[in-house]
Amino acid sequence: MSRGAIAVTTVLLAILAATIWWAWQGWVAHSDVQMSIHGYIAMGLGIFFSLVIGFGLMALTFYSSRRGYDDLPQAKEPSSKEPAPHNIP
Repeated sequence: MSRGAIAVTTVLLAILAATIWWAWQGWVAHSDVQMSIHGYIAMGLGIFFSLVIGFGLMALTFYSSRRGYDDLPQAKEPSSKEPAPHNIP
């Protein structure tokens, strides 16, 4: 690995560690607050539907890329069977 790759990996791991620490601190900071079963259900449903939307959008991205919907539009060559367009009103 090059020095640049090691530096980028180190920075990304540091950001990941900071994010995990921040999430942990947020989770345990309010440990005296009790959440009812309805709160856990709402949180679970929110996580589930967020993942469904994310997976669906990624599937649409791959589908449109494979089908050519992301390609640049190209002018269609007129064929000999099609009449030439007339611009006369």
